[in-house]
Amino acid sequence: MTDRNQSATDRSQSTTNGSQSTTNGSQSTADGDSTGELPPDLVSEVRRLTRLARRAVDDDEAAAYREDRDERLAAHDFVSRVRTDDDTLVLYPEEWIVDGTVRVDRVTDTSRAYELTLSGPGDPDEWDDVEDHNAAVVAAVGEQHGDLHRRNARAFADFVGNHYAKEVEAATGEEVREFLTEYYPRNAWPTDAERAVVRESLQYVFAAADATPPSLLGQSD
Repeated sequence: MTDRNQSATDRSQSTTNGSQSTTNGSQSTADGDSTGELPPDLVSEVRRLTRLARRAVDDDEAAAYREDRDERLAAHDFVSRVRTDDDTLVLYPEEWIVDGTVRVDRVTDTSRAYELTLSGPGDPDEWDDVEDHNAAVVAAVGEQHGDLHRRNARAFADFVGNHYAKEVEAATGEEVREFLTEYYPRNAWPTDAERAVVRESLQYVFAAADATPPSLLGQSD
């Protein structure tokens, strides 16, 4: 779950099998790049499966989670690895790989890569409970205000949960601002109709959680 992660810009990436390959100037972000090559739901799911694999106490269970993740990515010709130095799940096109190693000469557009944090300021072990709570809030918004606001609420829940590992109503004004100005336009793929009502959607999120929204949401676009 979606603090702002460091971008992939000018970051050297270690590759599988102990080999080293550097890709500089990547434009990918903590929740994927601006091109949106992978469906947002898939990106969220492969992060969830990776976390479940890490927490599994049984080796077979962990392997099953990883296999599920890898199969979902393979359907889109992507692969994954965990960069341990900053606890980040990296997704990139399979065509970049030769014998298990990223080949720089095959990387034509680094913005196709995704970098997904696997930890955050909250407790990652509580992620499932947080997600259950946030999903219930999203469902309540949808039931009361319709699918347009539900989709915006889901995008906000993904951002707060994946980045900050906490419940939606705990988001601060600065985190709401980050969602509106950075995450939402780049990663949520909003339609014009969704974009036009996103602040109202967030007000509904806080109302559904019986919480007071940050004053930022009282401002007009």
